Order: sequence, then C-alpha cells, then structure tokens
Amino acid sequence: MKTGYHKIVVGIFCMSCLLMLARSEALDAAAQPEIPVKGMVTMVDLGAKKCIPCKMMAPILVRLEKEYAGRAAIVFLDVWEDSKPAHRFGIRGIPTQIFFDKEGKEVFRHLGFLNEEEIVRRLKDMGVK
Repeated sequence: MKTGYHKIVVGIFCMSCLLMLARSEALDAAAQPEIPVKGMVTMVDLGAKKCIPCKMMAPILVRLEKEYAGRAAIVFLDVWEDSKPAHRFGIRGIPTQIFFDKEGKEVFRHLGFLNEEEIVRRLKDMGVK
C-alpha cells in the first residue's frame, strides 16, 4: 500500500520530469529556425546525417545556403535526431525536400536525392534571383 509520503515523492518527481521536458522543448524550439521562414522562400530538406542520399546532398545544401543567404532559406532538419518535423510535415521517406513560397505556402515536394541544378531551378521558378 502506498503511503502519503510515497505519493508526494512520486508527484514531485513527475512534476520535475514535466518541467525538464518543457524546458527541453523550449530550447529545441529556440535552436531551430521557424519553418517556413517568414517572408522568404524556404527550402527545407528533411533527412538524416547518416542516410546515404542525405550525405550526398549535404555539401550541395551547404553551398546553396551560402550562395542564397539573405534571398532564400535553405534548411536541413535531421529527423532521426528529432522526429517532430517528420510528423509535422507528413514525411514518409528521406530525404524529402519541401519548397515554400514567401507566404509560407508549400509549392513543391520531392522525395529522394535532388541535385543542385533542380534545386536552383525551383528557387528561380519561385522568383529567387
């Protein structure tokens, strides 16, 4: 039979776990950019650092992120480290690239490796110079 003391200890433990979880989620939210980025064409690549096609895309994304800085947001999210974005965007396989216009509306989605030329073409089609 559980004593009153035991119930208090369990209650305090549960409350502290909830507080740590809330703090962790707040830190995660602060660390990740808002997707899609407000007022900017956004391309988000949802994948994993250890996935082979994702590894092939990594240098392309780094290059495009630098090239399009201030004109378009190029964002990589590792859904093996944090599965919340996969659920949020309804991802069924990786890598998946989603392109959003300046108003935040999804305009194109692709599953699998996407080469640099196709990404650039999509960005240009969306008005990014």
